[in-house]
Amino acid sequence: MDTLDRIREQVEGNPVVLYMKGTPQFPMCGFSARAVEALKACGEPFAYVNVLVDADIMQNLPRYADWPTFPQLYISGDLVGGCDITLELHASGDLQKMVKEAVAVKAEGGTE
Repeated sequence: MDTLDRIREQVEGNPVVLYMKGTPQFPMCGFSARAVEALKACGEPFAYVNVLVDADIMQNLPRYADWPTFPQLYISGDLVGGCDITLELHASGDLQKMVKEAVAVKAEGGTE
């Protein structure tokens, strides 16, 4: 499986996935740390991929959705954006709604 197929599988196989530097327990950059805190505040589980330990994903993810920086947040298979957009959505209350809906849809076995 090539790298873009792996990314597609991760994005489509998880209702919420964050591509980040480090892990939620030990983020390796401030932007990733802030995105993780916003997601944790939503109260739902989320998947993550540490791009620092997978050079292929780190090199190819910017091509996948034409977004050059990390972190990258995907909800229901769609790119939401990076840290700034994630924080704006969190501040408005929209992030929690999006995350809860995506997790509920996945739990029901459906797609949007």
